[in-house]
Order: sequence, then C-alpha cells, then structure tokens
Amino acid sequence: MTSSGCTEYCAQVAEVAVDNDGNVKVTRFVCAIDCGFAVNPEGVRAQMEGGIAFGLTATLKGGITIDQGRVKQSNFHDYPMLRINEMPAVEVHLLQGSQEPGGVGETGVPPAAPALCNAIFAATGKRVRKLPIRTRDLRA
Repeated sequence: MTSSGCTEYCAQVAEVAVDNDGNVKVTRFVCAIDCGFAVNPEGVRAQMEGGIAFGLTATLKGGITIDQGRVKQSNFHDYPMLRINEMPAVEVHLLQGSQEPGGVGETGVPPAAPALCNAIFAATGKRVRKLPIRTRDLRA
C-alpha cells in the first residue's frame, strides 16, 4: 500500500472462537507493519488498532439494507458498530524499515477482513464468501 510516497507492508492474523450457533468471538489480533522509519511509534500502533476495529466492524456488523429503494439505516442507532467489549486483544509489531517517514493512513483496515475470514476457515472449515459475516452461514 502506498501513502505519502511511502510503501507500507502490513500483515494481520486473527484468533477466533466460533460456537455451534455460528457466533464468532475474535479473541486476539496480531498486526505487523513495516512503514519505514516511524517518527511516532505509538501513533502508528494506535492507527493500526483503529483500523482493525473499523475493519472488524465492517466484516462482522456492516451491511446496508435497502427497502423500496431507500436505505433503512439512518444513523448510529440502527447501524451496529463494534463495541469495546467485543474488541479483541490487539498486538501491533513495528518493523523498523529504512524508508523515509510517511503516513500510514488506513493501512490497518484492508487486511482485517481476510485475516478474520482465514481464522474462521481454520476454526470451522467453512469459507466465508459474503460480507458481512452472518451466523447462519457458520452454524454447525
């Protein structure tokens, strides 16, 4: 991914538990990022944690419903978001590259869904083919 002329490399791995009813609990998320020289490492970590939270929200809870040509969701009261008690433990590992400092932008968002879907496959043997993930698709 590129941002501000800098190339970032980001990899993520998720650990999940899936019960017989298809409920997914994300227990741990590990992120490794090489964004070159990190001027503010804690800021990079925070950006990755926020990106993971956003990516998990979209993957687990996102989705817009259309009824008679109109979007049913109007604001946060009827669009589910990941709650703090649903947020997994997150580890962010920074690899100190030699590139010049740049921004990390939303680098943490794109790998979240594939990491989660791969973990679900490892736990259940079922491939996720549609987002957001629905319990009915994962029931035993």
